[in-house]
Amino acid sequence: MNKYADLLKTPGVARIISAQLTARLPSGMISLAYLLHIEQIFNSYGLAGLVLAATSFGQALAGPLTSRWMGYWGMRPVIILTIIVSAFSMAGIAFVAMPIGAYIAVGFVGGLATPPIQPAVRTIYPTMVTSKQLTPLFSLDASAQEIIWIAGPVVTTFIATQISTQLAIIVAGGFLILGGLWFLSCKELGEVKIPQSKNKMGVVLRKPAVVLATVVGFLLIGAAAAVEVAVVSVFGHGGPEAGIVLSIWAIGSIIGGLALGGLAIGPWALAARMLVVFIGIAMAGAILDFWWIAFALLIAGAGIAPALAVMFAIVSSSVKFSDTAEAYGWMGSGQLVGAALGSAVAGFAIDGFGSVGGFVAASIFAFLGFLVPVLFKSAHPDLRGKDAMPLPDTEPVQIIKR
Repeated sequence: MNKYADLLKTPGVARIISAQLTARLPSGMISLAYLLHIEQIFNSYGLAGLVLAATSFGQALAGPLTSRWMGYWGMRPVIILTIIVSAFSMAGIAFVAMPIGAYIAVGFVGGLATPPIQPAVRTIYPTMVTSKQLTPLFSLDASAQEIIWIAGPVVTTFIATQISTQLAIIVAGGFLILGGLWFLSCKELGEVKIPQSKNKMGVVLRKPAVVLATVVGFLLIGAAAAVEVAVVSVFGHGGPEAGIVLSIWAIGSIIGGLALGGLAIGPWALAARMLVVFIGIAMAGAILDFWWIAFALLIAGAGIAPALAVMFAIVSSSVKFSDTAEAYGWMGSGQLVGAALGSAVAGFAIDGFGSVGGFVAASIFAFLGFLVPVLFKSAHPDLRGKDAMPLPDTEPVQIIKR
């Protein structure tokens, strides 16, 4: 744990991790809030899943584009604009009575306006620490972000079930605005300027590691989204059980991320971590009991943060600094498409086959997430004895010191 303590003593690291986690807390709230709100209105998990899918598809389309915009216009202007549009879309979902098609459209627009905070902060990280500290920092970040999935579901479930689903959405919007302002106030956003990439959009996808991380991220988050819908369908709206189970799942991820953060990343690292995720999710669907599902998802969670940390590291080590934001944008897009399809498939599976159908859908996503890095091991960089620093650009990275 000493390496994490040293990281947090590095100037700015603790502050920017805390700020970006607060700004991204709605990621752990809004999907569950939308699910409960739309299902309550239309009495259908399938229709609620379509709204989540539209929101996630909007996020996926925006990911590489808004990430690239930060190289042209700077991080702050892009993040400010997207926060404003995203907040208005949340208010529309919460307070305006609409047909299902309109909810889908508003969700899609809100998804398009998702602030690119994750690509921004992961692009900043290599300028804040030494090369040896970068891989542990990715592990710490992947573990810390599980706070989003601990606090988010618990807060959302409590507010939505005990007060109102509208208030749950508005609270998520409040964290978006306040956390976004805190992140925007961090001086690192003014000290680091992302160089404009000399490549056309999409050229970064020629890097096998970027494609591998994008595809496996799609499958991992697809499995996670399907599990979320399945857990909510098992425990319903009557109490906090769903939020508690999802929080236990996230605790497993934190434990796994911190425990494995110091391990060298070999060519089988991603496959091994995805195997743990698959085993846990498959176990969860076997017995629809609170304690069994919590135990099984604790196991599954132990592979999530470590898998994400490996993906961040292999992408970072494979691209130039000027391309990192776009690469993480594509990776985020893959995850968001996975969330969209995972939510939609699980919703209709639950409508057709009951809660177990959601866990079966999640298990299929997770198994494919294990199979892909096995079949395409050659695309996985071997980082044993190496660091995860981005490749140098031909021109210096501009770091403004005041």
